[in-house]
Amino acid sequence: MYALHSIQVFMQLMHATLRRLDLNLLLVFDALFRHRSVIMAADELAMSPSACSHALSRLRDALADELFVRTGNAMQPTAQAELMADGVSDALHILSDRLIDKSPFSPATSAQTFVFAATDYTAYAVLPLLVARLERLAPHLHLKVIYATHRDSLDELREGRIHFALGVSHGQATLPEGLEARDCLSDDYVVIARKGHERIGDYLSLELYLAERHIAARPWEDASSVIDGALAKLGRQRDVAVQLPSLMAAPYIVAQSNYLFTLPRRAALQWVNTLPFIVHDVPFEAPRYALRMLHHVRHSGAPGHRWIREQLMLALNNASS
Repeated sequence: MYALHSIQVFMQLMHATLRRLDLNLLLVFDALFRHRSVIMAADELAMSPSACSHALSRLRDALADELFVRTGNAMQPTAQAELMADGVSDALHILSDRLIDKSPFSPATSAQTFVFAATDYTAYAVLPLLVARLERLAPHLHLKVIYATHRDSLDELREGRIHFALGVSHGQATLPEGLEARDCLSDDYVVIARKGHERIGDYLSLELYLAERHIAARPWEDASSVIDGALAKLGRQRDVAVQLPSLMAAPYIVAQSNYLFTLPRRAALQWVNTLPFIVHDVPFEAPRYALRMLHHVRHSGAPGHRWIREQLMLALNNASS
């Protein structure tokens, strides 16, 4: 009997809190917790910074806590906000799944925004084909692309800050719980050298490859090069003269130097007709890679997300057929 009375008291207190709280304010709380910025939260919610600040004031009054305290340029959460954050996020995702994701999705009229995380290469390999298709089928849709780092992108998927992450995988990597992946395309690596290279002609041997200096594109500081890993298995090492955070500048450096660059075949074939270089097969065993699209399982059944996934696969399949 005492236990039943205690539950009733707790439920009355909880309902009293909810009755005095505009549930729209929880969207503001969630955005502020993720971005630590009133301006960025307001931008995500399509409201003015002053309106976002006013909403925070109302939330503070309703919950009798500061929730966020400005420290330098960031809004740092209080202990109470830290306790609330996961529960609020989960509740909003559940509501979103039940109330929005199950509603009909009309590509011709939808103005929904989908956020992708991608490196320059994954964006280059996927987005031109996808955007061309969306322009025709979903003329009001919006795409936002942010730069991907491996660890941050996985966190952003879990936290709902992005909808899709485009990444490269070599083999069947284990995914964190709650994430799903779909292979978009598979490719191998090639080596490009400047036309007229003094030492390299129509044939590239391993010894010639190792005798030259190289360009390496490593977009993630915490990621090792799969090419260097393949060479290490042979007990060999290349001389990397230039290390870049981006793939796109490398072919232009190759065109004006004697450096070699090892890159995906798909990218090399896009440039071979516009830049003065020749393409060689990699002179050692290097793994193929898969370009993958990752998303969180909470969106698996959402009509809009499912439609985007289908359009991406159709765009890539049509391009390769």
